[in-house]
Amino acid sequence: MPALFDSYKLNGVTLRNRLAVSPMCQYQAHDGMVNDWHRVHYESFARGGAGAVIMEATAVAPEGRITWADLGLWNDAQAEAMQPIVQSIAKWGAAPGIQIAHAGRKASANRPWEGDDHIPLGEPNSWETIAPSPLAFGASLPRVPREMTLEDIARVQSDTVKAVTRARDIGIQWLQLHMAHGYLAQNFFSPISNQRTDKYGGSPENRSRYLLETLIAVRKVWPADRVLSVRLGLIEFFGDDDAMLDQALTLLNSMKNEGLDFVDVSMGFNTPEANIPWAPNFLAPVAEKVRTSTGLPASTSWYISDAATADALIREEKLDVVTMGRPFLSDPHWPYHAAKTIGVKNAAKLTLPSPYAHWLARYR
Repeated sequence: MPALFDSYKLNGVTLRNRLAVSPMCQYQAHDGMVNDWHRVHYESFARGGAGAVIMEATAVAPEGRITWADLGLWNDAQAEAMQPIVQSIAKWGAAPGIQIAHAGRKASANRPWEGDDHIPLGEPNSWETIAPSPLAFGASLPRVPREMTLEDIARVQSDTVKAVTRARDIGIQWLQLHMAHGYLAQNFFSPISNQRTDKYGGSPENRSRYLLETLIAVRKVWPADRVLSVRLGLIEFFGDDDAMLDQALTLLNSMKNEGLDFVDVSMGFNTPEANIPWAPNFLAPVAEKVRTSTGLPASTSWYISDAATADALIREEKLDVVTMGRPFLSDPHWPYHAAKTIGVKNAAKLTLPSPYAHWLARYR
């Protein structure tokens, strides 16, 4: 059986281990541009031994940002500024990845530590939000979005392809399309937020159409030797989740037929009324079902922080890759400490750059 610190090869991309840094929004950009914060942030994970470093939700258009401080790839200047970070991630041994996103009705919000709420229209850093249907998320995000026209849908899909093309050209190896967490793609997929009566609403097939079309369009420009993945919300912990999970598995099978390589299993976050059963590894059984039902390799995150458990999830073939967020924030060298914990030989040499490994191996 593979183990946590075995390499993982998918298409032409090889991860040095089965650990990936999950996309974690930093809300530190200006006009969508990376800066020194992002350089230090992402390079530290690569130097710390992660197998892949997936950069945070990066908007395909200004309207698609969660907050005014999100990263973007809607112009070439943003891509040019991002390229040295991508190159540095690869230099330090990790596969550089990125999450491409549109926030939909959750856009135009304050940063989490500044309220995490919609900024009133007309105020600085505020803009009109769009969604499949004119339904507000609720709670601290009460704004009713404008219902997207067919022209809007085509435009956002075109924006997505352009952003993906920029990601391709700057050397991204692991592409993740964000189709979870109550953002635009999830808005289309979920009956909670999609009440359209045209070809993009109603039946599960119609509600899946935007997601599948977008994937097909991206597949045409994304190289076959790199990884095309989605982060999909398969379950919402609200309403008929058994039916939604079945619909999500059907969608993933269709995506697999159209060239999807990998899925990161997540949840909807599509209503503030969701009753999420927070617990260690609580989405691992869903990811395992994805693997057995679709044959797609899968990862998940959410409350996986114990080294032995992460190793067991790989050894028991419940996951192909373990995706982590907060453990890396608290310790960019988590892979080194995890390898020591589970008794991996030469843990320092296996997970750290030579200057670190030398001193840690010499003085114990």
